[in-house]
Amino acid sequence: MRYRLEGRRVNLRPLSIDDFEDWREVRVRCNDWLRKWEPRASIGSYQLYDKRLFGARCATAERERLNDSAYAFGLFLDDRFIGETNISSVQRGPCQTGNIGYWIDEDVAGNGYMPEAVALVFRFAFETISLHRIQISIIPRNFASRRVPEKLMLRLEGISLKYLEIDGVWEDHVHYAITQEEWAKLRVVYKELYFG
Repeated sequence: MRYRLEGRRVNLRPLSIDDFEDWREVRVRCNDWLRKWEPRASIGSYQLYDKRLFGARCATAERERLNDSAYAFGLFLDDRFIGETNISSVQRGPCQTGNIGYWIDEDVAGNGYMPEAVALVFRFAFETISLHRIQISIIPRNFASRRVPEKLMLRLEGISLKYLEIDGVWEDHVHYAITQEEWAKLRVVYKELYFG
């Protein structure tokens, strides 16, 4: 299943090796801005900016999709690459859950593109791959990133101490979540705002 998610202004699709130069340009330019919010392992691989490693990353994303363990998307404004979002740690069985992560080009941040992208991922998660619950976890002081689940009217669930290692430090994370039942109510609002 190849997929493309279309919103009012943005679209999402899996990245391919053909996206490397655009991805590299954004990652190099925004490296200092993004570094403080990302795991060190991710930063290390980004700093190499190697086309071969990027291709391996795309292949890994495709395997994870085929295994129903994760779904990765490049974020595009028309044809311009502006960031990424993903569903990771997909669990089936009695959980039917996953986690959403995202980052965006500093030059276009604050224009409402990421809430639209995440709303598209919700629709995919609940209506295409039939998850029951999605969680977003954010460092409490990352106010710009926290605006995304707040704009999307997600439920604030609480905070976990020392939840993830970010840039070499174990950081607390605040958790936002949405369930299939909440999605059924919010999708009407999202449709007016984001789906066109």
